[in-house]
Amino acid sequence: MVSARSSNLGKTYSLMMIKSFLIWTFTLAVCLLVVGFPLVVLMATVGCLLSVILQSVMPVSAVLLVAGALVMFNVMAVVFAAGVLTVKGVHPNEVKWLSWLHGESDQMQTTVYASCPLTCEIKI
Repeated sequence: MVSARSSNLGKTYSLMMIKSFLIWTFTLAVCLLVVGFPLVVLMATVGCLLSVILQSVMPVSAVLLVAGALVMFNVMAVVFAAGVLTVKGVHPNEVKWLSWLHGESDQMQTTVYASCPLTCEIKI
């Protein structure tokens, strides 16, 4: 009975780790595409220049090599960062700026009506 419970807890823990890793991967990929757009433009510019330079050395596959390397670098960076965050035990629900991910709305401020300071404290 004890080993059945411990294996069930192990499965639950591993499923939570996989879920956390997948959520981190999705979140970091979206953040790279949306927030990191200037970085993507810079990488595309460097990639174009690098492919032009490599074209003289290996004319057949310079563009393919550079494009593949840039895509692989981005994918590996996202997967590595998601793995580090998952291994450290940081769950996406614990991160304050990820409220958009799990549907929680931030209350910026509560509404205060102009007449309230005049009438709310009146006691008859």
